[in-house]
Amino acid sequence: MTEARPGRARAHLLVLGVLELVMGVSLVLLAVRGDWAQAAFVGGIMAVCLVPTLSRRLSVEIPTEVELVAVLFVFATLFLGEVHHWYERYWWWDAGLHTTSGLLLGMLGFMIVYVLNADRAVDLHMRPAFVALFAFFFAVALGAIWEVFEFAMDAWFGTNMQPATLTDPSGLTDTMQDLIVDTVGAAVVSLWGWRYLRRPHDQRIDGWVARFIAKHPRVFGN
Repeated sequence: MTEARPGRARAHLLVLGVLELVMGVSLVLLAVRGDWAQAAFVGGIMAVCLVPTLSRRLSVEIPTEVELVAVLFVFATLFLGEVHHWYERYWWWDAGLHTTSGLLLGMLGFMIVYVLNADRAVDLHMRPAFVALFAFFFAVALGAIWEVFEFAMDAWFGTNMQPATLTDPSGLTDTMQDLIVDTVGAAVVSLWGWRYLRRPHDQRIDGWVARFIAKHPRVFGN
């Protein structure tokens, strides 16, 4: 296990370096064209992608897998989706990202409760159905918060994250479609989590939990 962690960290830094290089080239090209608003937007995305890595300096241990997924999601959503207009180029891009986010957020919610439920230092014991419901509502709630973020970006910075159409100038259809696929993704993971808790444990998930607890001994009283 000790050899695998440096390997995952190096892979994360390599992926982050490639993404930052791609965005850096795009920033320079936008600046050369005089598109300062888009250049500033790309610079902001680059800064956001560095936040998980910089958080280590504050002794906040975020699992490498979570960091990588978060960075890739920001890159796909803001850089490819907004700056390079993949939302308009590929009709399935928005739905695919929101479905994926529903799955990932559901998994995150499940892992949070599972860790608390499994650790002996925390006096908390919940039934599988409750854990699954928490994971479901956790994912749906964060999906709704993301829609608020999209609305704010469109209103304040003139982006097109909630695109209006001739039949729906308000963008409500896009918002509702996003929430629906978020809900579907969250429901899939919640059902999987409920079935998992009723079966013999998967060693991979138990391994993730053990790593998470080991990285946060003060939180879990170890």
